Amino acid sequence: MANDNLERNKLHKRLRREAGKAIADFNMIADGDNVMVCISGGKDSLTMLDILLSLAKHASINFDIFAVNLDQKQPGFPDEVLPDYFESLGLEYHILEEDTYSLVNDMVPEGKTYCGWCSRFRRGILYKFTGQNGFNKIALGHHRDDMVETLFLNLFHGG
Repeated sequence: MANDNLERNKLHKRLRREAGKAIADFNMIADGDNVMVCISGGKDSLTMLDILLSLAKHASINFDIFAVNLDQKQPGFPDEVLPDYFESLGLEYHILEEDTYSLVNDMVPEGKTYCGWCSRFRRGILYKFTGQNGFNKIALGHHRDDMVETLFLNLFHGG
């Protein structure tokens, strides 16, 4: 058990160090930024949130974090989990509710992928919310597998 915690702490420190280096190298977050962190509820975005919260506490610059979840009304999505989690962290958050699921379901023929339409709707809704609420940065969680999958979807399906 103690060894598991040690390994977990080492991993967290490494992720925080690498994320901090990338943020500094590419000027992704600056002093005074108001960062909207988009949370899907998956491991990518929740890990990103954890790292950003840790960086905000320890960084030499000051920036604010605000969590946003877009509830697209997919059947079976547990709508209480993320608000409970955000509240347990004492984090400011907003749950956007937009029924893009029904729209996409009506638009996309049976057997075709929804990914392109869902992504477009999601980005539009998030960008609009960003502009209306004074955020100057958006953080989205994407890991290497997501990038590779997106590349191949774009190559083979044009979108």
